Amino acid sequence: MGPVGIYIVIIVGSIIGLWIIFYFIPVGLWFSALISGVRISLLQLILMRWRKVPPNIIVRAMIEAHKAGLRQIKRDELEAHYLAGGHVEKVVHALVSANKANIELTFQMATAIDLAGRDVLEAVQMSVNPKVIDTPPVAAVAKDGIQLIAKARVTVRANIRQLVGGAGEETVLARVGEGIVSSIGSADSHKAVLENPDSISKVVLEKGLDAGTAFEILSIDIADVDIGKNIGATLQMDQAQADKNIAQAKAEERRAMAVALEQEMVAKAQEARAKVIEAEVEIPLAMADAFRQGNLGIMDYYKFQNIQADTDMRESISGKTGRSRKSGRSDDTKE
Repeated sequence: MGPVGIYIVIIVGSIIGLWIIFYFIPVGLWFSALISGVRISLLQLILMRWRKVPPNIIVRAMIEAHKAGLRQIKRDELEAHYLAGGHVEKVVHALVSANKANIELTFQMATAIDLAGRDVLEAVQMSVNPKVIDTPPVAAVAKDGIQLIAKARVTVRANIRQLVGGAGEETVLARVGEGIVSSIGSADSHKAVLENPDSISKVVLEKGLDAGTAFEILSIDIADVDIGKNIGATLQMDQAQADKNIAQAKAEERRAMAVALEQEMVAKAQEARAKVIEAEVEIPLAMADAFRQGNLGIMDYYKFQNIQADTDMRESISGKTGRSRKSGRSDDTKE
């Protein structure tokens, strides 16, 4: 290796060495903190590197807090919040904004809000500039059976003291929707609601819906009220249809019972005919037995036959007469 190569190696090694030195010994950050009035030693900056804490984040946060007059913030507290997974820059920005807006917010409260998963800077900004939340369409039915569909605009302000453990926007929207349904449902007529939509907001505000939430409801404004379906008439039609189906089912049940009873009577008639036939079969046997025992003579038998023949003749004559009368009536009708 020639002299030129040696010089190149020395230069490259020097650059790498200087980069390592300035990486672990952030002289630039130390000098920036020094001229900004923040007292921090080079040793602490070096130890931050070993603790896996970015010195630039901590130093910039300390400079911002010092310039804003927040001298109670300590370096150890910022490092602990960073190691806990918090957002140091957002916390300091929120503290500065709260201090300028005369909002009471301590470092412990700000870090607790940040570690709870909420945006502490957005919460402070919402305390200064309230947020407007549009509710989805809420359908409710008045006492006269007419459905109304209402939309509301809820103006809320963040409640710093209840950000930790307080309910979010979804709870506020759900409670406002519940209040709208209750207010419309208690109205005697949908016309009264259409005439005075502000009555809904008054009733909802009186319920104290922001209790236990991370927000303070400033106002509830009804943006739109539309007329929906006639739910009362629909329910009456459905009830009438149900009553009709029940009546038809009962009628079908009675018809089926009548058919079953008719079939039962037919079966009983067939059973009676069978018994008559059985009785008629026993007559010749009884006559034969009477002949054997001498209780019936030959003349008695002939008399019985004559009576039977006369009976059959009378029945045949009466049947023919009935038919002739019917035919005569039909002839008269034809004439």
